Amino acid sequence: MDASEPFTVDTVLAPVDGSDESATAVEYAVAVADRYDASVHALYVLGRGVVRGLDAGTVDEGAVAENTQDFFDEIGAVADDRGVPLSTAVDDGFSQTRKTRHPGNVVLDTADAIDADFIVLPREPVTGTSAEVLEKAAEYVLSYASQPVLSV
Repeated sequence: MDASEPFTVDTVLAPVDGSDESATAVEYAVAVADRYDASVHALYVLGRGVVRGLDAGTVDEGAVAENTQDFFDEIGAVADDRGVPLSTAVDDGFSQTRKTRHPGNVVLDTADAIDADFIVLPREPVTGTSAEVLEKAAEYVLSYASQPVLSV
């Protein structure tokens, strides 16, 4: 980007994990999108325990889907209140067969795939069982993202 070009944002990526911290990050993402007349793409990154449980059949896929949809409904209301378009996706943050599968990689690969111009993610310590997911992604994304990143 040339210094004479105005800063524009069309798509803001907000990686989430269902935590209160990631819901707060979505609020920031929606504010950025509202300011630049952009859209938000919320990427729900599943944690290691959930992925292993799904693979082993010890975690109910329906319950995971329901919890994820409930979270998307909650953040969808935030986006609707500001009139910001919101798209959503879910991806595994870990893999037992691919050593390079890491939450940070998932976030950056998604940013490239959707042509995100800006990333907003939580960096504060996350409470609860999903703590490992976005905390692991934050440092990696901050180090390697080619897009501007807001860490909240």
